[in-house]
Amino acid sequence: MTSYKHKLAVATLVWNKHKKILLVKNHIRGWEFPGGYVERGESIKEAAIREVKEETGMNIKITGIYGMDQDMKESTLVVIFAGKIINGTLAASHESLEVGFFTVDEAKRMITSEHFKERMIRCLSKNRSPFIKEIK
Repeated sequence: MTSYKHKLAVATLVWNKHKKILLVKNHIRGWEFPGGYVERGESIKEAAIREVKEETGMNIKITGIYGMDQDMKESTLVVIFAGKIINGTLAASHESLEVGFFTVDEAKRMITSEHFKERMIRCLSKNRSPFIKEIK
């Protein structure tokens, strides 16, 4: 009998009213979109909202979906949402070294992971429709 061990995660590209992107600096991965794993009994939308709040102090509204990344090696599916700020006080947490809002050009320079940078570019593509990216 096969035992499946798949993980479900979320990441959210959050915009503020000044057209800047919310990023968090992770201890290991560097700058990235806020996100994390979906907990048992939690919807993916609820997880995205919770993760942004936990990592940044900001309350958001989910406004859409950009797509999904499937990490084949890690057996993880990441759903990437679009979100906008409702309110909150920007603050780092035990999960993030730093947090902030940045222009698209600043974010492109700050995100050092090629995978995360490519994810952002896919999300910002003018011709995009929801994507599925397989990472092998």
